Amino acid sequence: MNAESYPASQRFAALVLAADRTSKDPITQHTGAACKAFAPVGGVPMVIRVVDALAACDLITSITLCGPSESLLPHCPELEHRIASGQVTWLPNLDSPSRSAESGLSHVPSETPVLLTTADHALLTPDIVRNFLQSSLATQCDAAVGAIRQQTIAAAFPGSRRTVIRLRDGGFCGCNLFMFNPHGRALVGFWQQAEDLRKRPWRLIGQVLGFKMVLSYLFGLLTLQQALAAVSEKSGVNIQAVVLDDPRAGVDVDKVEDLVLAESILKTDI
Repeated sequence: MNAESYPASQRFAALVLAADRTSKDPITQHTGAACKAFAPVGGVPMVIRVVDALAACDLITSITLCGPSESLLPHCPELEHRIASGQVTWLPNLDSPSRSAESGLSHVPSETPVLLTTADHALLTPDIVRNFLQSSLATQCDAAVGAIRQQTIAAAFPGSRRTVIRLRDGGFCGCNLFMFNPHGRALVGFWQQAEDLRKRPWRLIGQVLGFKMVLSYLFGLLTLQQALAAVSEKSGVNIQAVVLDDPRAGVDVDKVEDLVLAESILKTDI
C-alpha cells in the first residue's frame, strides 16, 4: 500500500531531533564524528539510517530534521544530498529538545499528525515505524508513546543494559517514538515545563505525577496506564502507550556499549 492509499488523517509528518545534548557526547568522542548524529553505525551515519527508514515507510509523507547546526552539515554529504533533493527539510536546533520539537512542529501544518523520533535511533526500520503508527491510530489517543517490555529486550540481547522504568505490570524501556495528533501537540508545551524543572526533580515529580503517584511508584503499585493517566490529567492530552514487540525498537545509541550492540545486531540482520 502506498502513501496515497491512506487518508490524510492517517499519514504523518516525521520530525527528527538531531542535535547533540552535550559537547562531550561519548559517541562523538569515541567515533571522532563531527556530531553524534553523524557517527557511523555499521559504516552508515546513524542519522541517515533513521532518515532512510522513515522515507521507506508508506505512512510518512515528509521528514523534518532539527539540527545539527548548519556549519556541520558538510561533514555528512549523504545528508546534504537528501536536503538538496528535498527529501529532508533541515531546521536549526534550539537550546533544548522540547524547544526544537516545538520549532519543528511550527513548520508542519496544524492538521497533520506527527511522528517524533531521534537521530540516534540507528536500528529503526520501516516496519517498526509502521507498526507504531498503526497501533497509535488504533488507540484513538491524542499522543502515543512507544515502549517495549524490558524482558523482550533482555531475551533478544542478553547482557545489554537499558534504562528501565519498573512498574507493577513489568519493566518498560522507552523507544524514542512519539505520535502527536493536532490536539496532542499541546504535550510539547508540557514537556517544556518539565525540562525547565529538570534541575529540581522533586518539584518536577510533584507537578507531573503528584506525590501520591510517586509513592505508588516507590512501593511498586503504579502501572503504566496509571502513570500515563496522571500525565494526561495534568497536561490535558489523552496519552496512551504503544508497547512494541521488536526488540530493536528499544535500542538507541547513547553510549559506546550501545554502539557495539547496534553494530552486532546489524551484522546478524545481514
